[in-house]
Amino acid sequence: MAEQNQNNQAANGAQGEQPQVQFSLQRIYVKDISFESPKAPEVFQAQWNPQVNLDLNTRHTKLQDDIYEVVLSLSATVTNGDKDTTFIAEVQQAGIFAISGLDEAGMRHTLGAFCPNLLFPYAREAIDNMVLRGSFPPLMLSPVNFDALYAQAEQRRANEAAGENQPTN
Repeated sequence: MAEQNQNNQAANGAQGEQPQVQFSLQRIYVKDISFESPKAPEVFQAQWNPQVNLDLNTRHTKLQDDIYEVVLSLSATVTNGDKDTTFIAEVQQAGIFAISGLDEAGMRHTLGAFCPNLLFPYAREAIDNMVLRGSFPPLMLSPVNFDALYAQAEQRRANEAAGENQPTN
């Protein structure tokens, strides 16, 4: 019976099965980090009523065959009420990933959603740590649904491609 299973596996391999997907996290690191509080120390005398603006971006670069760098950029700009900027905390959290065996759509999803999802907790902790060191209350960022953001970006990309293919009147 074991011999028959081996023969079936060998026959299936000869028929051109999909390559096996391989994913490996090689390294997580901070690529860039910044904190500034342009109104310190005056800001510490004011009533605390923060307004938070969070910018999030991802990008990826192919380093070599099957090796990719993914960078998640977070920038939190906080104002106190309607006043000037209280502080800005920025981090570029990066990772090196070995990925193979995926089709083009799977690779785009992995680089655009799965990898940033792995990096986000590290970026969130780095932002929170900087804010605390700046003597401000913790800035606990809510989880981000990178799959939803990726789906929206893909939909925009498809709409733009469809718009380019539309005849003009």
